[in-house]
Amino acid sequence: MKIIRIFSMKLIIAASLVATSYAAQSAVLEVAGVKFDDTAHVANADLKLNGAGIRYKAIFKVYAAGLYLKEKKTTVPEILALAGPKSVKLVMLRDLSNEDFGRGFMTGIQQNTDKTEKLKLVNQFMRFGEMFASVPELKKGDIMLTEWIPGIGTIVSLNGKKMGEPYPDVAFYNALLRIWLGEKPVDASLKKAMLAETSDDAKNNYR
Repeated sequence: MKIIRIFSMKLIIAASLVATSYAAQSAVLEVAGVKFDDTAHVANADLKLNGAGIRYKAIFKVYAAGLYLKEKKTTVPEILALAGPKSVKLVMLRDLSNEDFGRGFMTGIQQNTDKTEKLKLVNQFMRFGEMFASVPELKKGDIMLTEWIPGIGTIVSLNGKKMGEPYPDVAFYNALLRIWLGEKPVDASLKKAMLAETSDDAKNNYR
């Protein structure tokens, strides 16, 4: 009996170590109560959480956003040039009309995209703007993903449901990234957080 008890104890310890190891591998970052997994599986690739933070409008929290890449990067040019799949996860922190949400996206694109690129991508931008009309309102807790999948394009989904057909040009996805990472981002503190900067402003963006 003593041998059985010792063997059982060893099994319990081994199981505990495995569980602890798994928990460490499945680490999460919590931003305003929203949990971002350390990794995301996109297009048969495991992406790493580059950084996450909060989009504020005045004093109001609009959404939490996390950027996932194949490898962590700290500069915008490196992120835009990085090959392979990419993903931005948005989790709504308040209810918002499709008009307000869409306007925020399109303003970010307008302010961070040069004229030549706007002309090149005008049809995709127009279709993207029209997409928001299909969603009457975004609710607190809704999850929107914008994913770049090489060979397919940009896929936008809301609560797991794909919204329209892919946008084929990588320049279109980079234009979306510049909403948050461009020279005139929608929220400067969110940009720092997504770039994993460790300033006090970026740290405060987690709350």
